[in-house]
Amino acid sequence: MNRGGQLPANWTPDEDPILSAGMQIAMQWRELGAEQLKAALEAMEPELRREHRVLMVRLEMQRDAVREQRAHRRQITEIIVGAVLALAMLGAGVYVAPDSPWLATLLCGPSLLALIKVFVLRRSDPDDMKQVARAARSSTNAAGQAPPPPQPPTAV
Repeated sequence: MNRGGQLPANWTPDEDPILSAGMQIAMQWRELGAEQLKAALEAMEPELRREHRVLMVRLEMQRDAVREQRAHRRQITEIIVGAVLALAMLGAGVYVAPDSPWLATLLCGPSLLALIKVFVLRRSDPDDMKQVARAARSSTNAAGQAPPPPQPPTAV
């Protein structure tokens, strides 16, 4: 019988193929005596344990596959973020270079490499921050010593 769009939960046992097959098996088991039923169940137990073990291994493999997919997706995202940050810092460094060379040094120097290392390689060494601090100090010192840019002549 075709139930159209009706859900299987609303089917009667005669209409559901799984339930009707289960009912037929139950009817056959009913004809066995208690000792025969016990012997049959004990004989089935090792097979059921094996099937359960196989199912558990399969589920664990699926979980591992999902974990690997998530880790790969996260790694790709970190690489993309690192590349976008690197390009943005390089672009900003080139843009501000004519007016503020010290700022361009900060944007394109060791700080750029340290950020890329954090996002792409997912690690940071203490020496990275020392180099960034050293570059920042030297850039700000150079900015303080550099003469101001020439002013355009004013019209009188």
